[in-house]
Amino acid sequence: MRDLSRASGMSLAGLYYYFESKERLLFLIQKHTFTTIVQRLKERLQGVSDPEQQIRIFILNHLEYFLANPAAMKVLSHEAKALKDGFAAEVAAIKREYYKICVGLLNELKRDRRLEFSTRVAVLSLFGMMNWIYTWHNPRVDADAEQLARNMGDIFLCGVMAGGKGRRDGR
Repeated sequence: MRDLSRASGMSLAGLYYYFESKERLLFLIQKHTFTTIVQRLKERLQGVSDPEQQIRIFILNHLEYFLANPAAMKVLSHEAKALKDGFAAEVAAIKREYYKICVGLLNELKRDRRLEFSTRVAVLSLFGMMNWIYTWHNPRVDADAEQLARNMGDIFLCGVMAGGKGRRDGR
């Protein structure tokens, strides 16, 4: 809270006037972030029936938000376990919804293209690829969200669509 006070120019007492605790502030950041991402994704997916295009939209939606809001991404990555009780449960429910959307999109791709791969491993690998972008992305030298989403989408989709056929042993 002291760092936030210094960075915002607001007194520590002023921060505690608006947020009774650090946990409440973290909760509000996480709730806003995940709610916004899920709502934007649902809007973008409306009317899109191609499973590959849906996954590309999922990737673009995720990257656009996090490249535009790197501070929120750092908070989500580093403070994920800081919430307790009701705060943790509410954020976890939104995160589960987001995860389930991705699972559904990949399962639809598997059905549509008759692919065999672990949906769980694929979804978690995709999140791993996207979520750490804040640690390396430099807007002065790296592509924007749209180009990165195309590149990551190609890498991810070519991997699941080429490597998933006929493998049942988890390799």
